[in-house]
Amino acid sequence: MVEKALKFRFYPTPEQENLLRRTLGCVRLVYNKALAARTEAWYERFERVGYSQTSSMLTKWKKEEELDFLNEVSSVPLQQSLRHLQTAFTNFFAGRAKYPNFKKKRNGGSAEFSKSAFKWRDGQIYIAKCFEPLPIRWSRQLPKGCNPSTITVKLDPSGRWFVSLRINDPTDHKLKPIGRKVGIDLGISSLFTTSDGVKISNPKHFDKLYKKLRLAQKSLSRKIKGSKNREKARVKVARIHVKIADARRDHTHKLTTQLIRENQTIVVEDLAVKNMVKNPKLARAISDANWRELIRQLTYKAEWYGRELIKIDRWFPSSKRCSNCGYIVDNMALNIREWDCPQCNSHHDRDINASINILAAGQAVSACGATVRAEQSKSVKPGAKSSSSKRKKQEPK
Repeated sequence: MVEKALKFRFYPTPEQENLLRRTLGCVRLVYNKALAARTEAWYERFERVGYSQTSSMLTKWKKEEELDFLNEVSSVPLQQSLRHLQTAFTNFFAGRAKYPNFKKKRNGGSAEFSKSAFKWRDGQIYIAKCFEPLPIRWSRQLPKGCNPSTITVKLDPSGRWFVSLRINDPTDHKLKPIGRKVGIDLGISSLFTTSDGVKISNPKHFDKLYKKLRLAQKSLSRKIKGSKNREKARVKVARIHVKIADARRDHTHKLTTQLIRENQTIVVEDLAVKNMVKNPKLARAISDANWRELIRQLTYKAEWYGRELIKIDRWFPSSKRCSNCGYIVDNMALNIREWDCPQCNSHHDRDINASINILAAGQAVSACGATVRAEQSKSVKPGAKSSSSKRKKQEPK
């Protein structure tokens, strides 16, 4: 049984949109007030405020005359926002995330409804305090016997409404095993190169709409803050960003699904994308390439479909190592795309050579967990901790 979240777009009626916007506003208010209270308690009194204390605060806020409108919406999303804040602080103290930020109205927002705040009846969803079902555009059917345990209603910055249904899918999606293995070298000029010599071009979705986005942002900067014209300009900018993000996500899904279906074992590098985007000259190109999302999709799809994904050490010298004799070049600039091995005189395409080395390293890891580079840093399978997690930021190849 696999836990999944299925996302659908819906078009609320005016009454539903009014209720949902008020709900999102209350959720944002409760989250921000609780975050402010926790921050103030720590910096002024050195006290830690947890979820139970903020829950008691919410009860008091509802009794205040100024905040009486909190009683007009479902209490479940308000309570869930406090749980989300607690999770944000847990991640912060564990070093997995930065300090929580205040929510902003221009970013849209979301509200989570647990089982007590919605009903699943005859294939339709009824949320609390609303008598009509959400008019969802069902782009696909839920698996038989699956009922959503939690739903999340989201409004994106461009004004689109989405609902996400969390389900437990009992369907077995595992594919028949095949003998094909492939190594993948991620890049910018080519989105990735396989060990079979196939290069997938980088569509560069951001560049296609860059001029249009630039003009829209310039128009937005000229509008007076707080005016209706500024809000219209903001939505126009948000819609361009949505087009870029949707095209990028769709392209990544198609590529990862194709890789999973055609290969039994896929080997990739465990890239530190978060550190790589700190390079100001390559940050936009790396972000547009969507490397992190590509690896994330490969990870969960490999689990769904019974494939094997191996991540090798990010410091493995895949580009500088000759795939024929194993000779390692001392230094290789980024602009060198082809090179000759000084030991065996083999001519290499930089990306193809790297993907072949990545596949070889992944096979060694799969067989016996072997060390794949001289510095004794081991490659690991997904889920295991890498010994290179505390190293300095990685430069793109």
